[in-house]
Formats: sequence, C-alpha cells, structure tokens
Amino acid sequence: MTGRIALSLLDTAREVREAAYAPYSNFKVGAAIRGASGTVYRGCNVENVAYPEGTCAEAGAIAAMVASGETRLTEVVVIADSPTPVPPCGGCRQKLAEFGDDGTPVTLATTGGQILQTTIGQLLPGRFGNDHMSNAG
Repeated sequence: MTGRIALSLLDTAREVREAAYAPYSNFKVGAAIRGASGTVYRGCNVENVAYPEGTCAEAGAIAAMVASGETRLTEVVVIADSPTPVPPCGGCRQKLAEFGDDGTPVTLATTGGQILQTTIGQLLPGRFGNDHMSNAG
C-alpha cells in the first residue's frame, strides 16, 4: 500500500485539499478514494456558517463515486494540515464502511509527511451493516 498506487491517491488528496472551503476553521481536508473500477474520486471539506451543515472530504469523495455509478471503494486516502494524521469522523467511518470492506486500506496523512496506515475495519470495529437489517420489513 505504500507503493505507487497509494502515492497517486495521496497526491490527489493533497491537490483537492487546496480546494476546500474552510473559511471558519481554516482546517482544510482532502480525500481521494479508488472505486472498484480503478477510477479515483476526490472530495474536500465544505464548511457552512451553520456548522453542522458542512460536508466532510470523505463524504464528498463518496458522493462523487456514487454519482458516477459506482458503489464499491477499494482504497482511501485522507490528508490534513495537522500535527498527526486525522482519522475520519464517526459519520464518515460509517459511510466508508457502507461502500468498502473491513480490510479496505485507509491511509491517513499530514501535509508534513506523517502517514498512518489502517483499514476500514480498524477504524470502525463492530460496524452497523446490512446483516443487522435482516429482520426488517
């Protein structure tokens, strides 16, 4: 995962981070995900003066993937200007789990070069999934 593919996603996440709309916190985040087709989707955080109405970078990348007709992701990279790699928020962990497997690699990076490699399953153990809905309806 530290090879050419992850670096390509890292470069994409770094680039899209610059497009983030973060006038209130000035905390820009970029995300890049690879769909099962191999296509890379980008997302950045978009803040709103009504703070809960903002959108996370991971959610933006997932929305771009779904809008393009894909529903499976195979790799995730998230980058922020932070002293240590920033993990996705709880809501984004669940969103990533919806479209990826427990073993899907996730690279968390800082603009200063620190990297933490993990998986969706490590970020969200005991996730809520489709199997929990088997008695519904």
